[in-house]
Amino acid sequence: MESRRQLSSCDGLRVIHVALFRMATRSLAEAYRILGYKTHHGLDDVFGMPWDLLEKAAEASWPATPGARPRGPFTRADWDEIWGSHYDVATDMASPFADQLIKAYPDAKSELLDTLFSPASQVIVFLLEHIMGIRSGPTMLKVHFGFFGAKSRAEIEANAKTAYNEYYERIKGMVPPERRLEYKMDDGWEPLCAFLGKEVPDVPFPRLNDRKTHKAGDSKRKATILLATLRKTGPMMLSIVALGIALWYSWGRH
Repeated sequence: MESRRQLSSCDGLRVIHVALFRMATRSLAEAYRILGYKTHHGLDDVFGMPWDLLEKAAEASWPATPGARPRGPFTRADWDEIWGSHYDVATDMASPFADQLIKAYPDAKSELLDTLFSPASQVIVFLLEHIMGIRSGPTMLKVHFGFFGAKSRAEIEANAKTAYNEYYERIKGMVPPERRLEYKMDDGWEPLCAFLGKEVPDVPFPRLNDRKTHKAGDSKRKATILLATLRKTGPMMLSIVALGIALWYSWGRH
């Protein structure tokens, strides 16, 4: 995946992808890339994600969320700093903010995907927050709590269906039909390409969210995070082991 730190000629988001985390976003992100769009998919770039900026966006969007610090409303310049100056399309991490992005990028087209929501892995959140020292854990909690109007995981699960349906209908009402595509994953290339004004590629539509592929992707992502964790904690762990051996040896001689 292209790093957001690379120079980009992007002049604002061209497509706003409306589907929450782990809702076939990997497949659609790859489809956008095949069509030539510079695309951000957060779960492909966990360590490159500007978590501090996303946390500010969550606090500005949902000021009543537990732990939120006072923020002014986000502006086009703020969204540009996260996505608009770096990408043509932003998928999973941007979707909770779709209503604001539609206002910030009025010429962008919107693709709405209606499917089921699945909460992110709490193990990965723990590792990223407490071991790796980046802000993904607190940030994603604020995004989830804010979006679903919740203060606990149980409340997220209780509110999820209603909150998502209201979100979906609200976005539909904001975007005129000529700039809106209501898409189903079984639709394939044709409606997506017609909507975006692109030729249909001579390759199969990507299916990266099927169970086997998704499991492989999750395993690879977890392995990457665990490896990074070991790299960070390795010297400390070696020191603890060495100290234990030294103490054992010392006690054994007395």
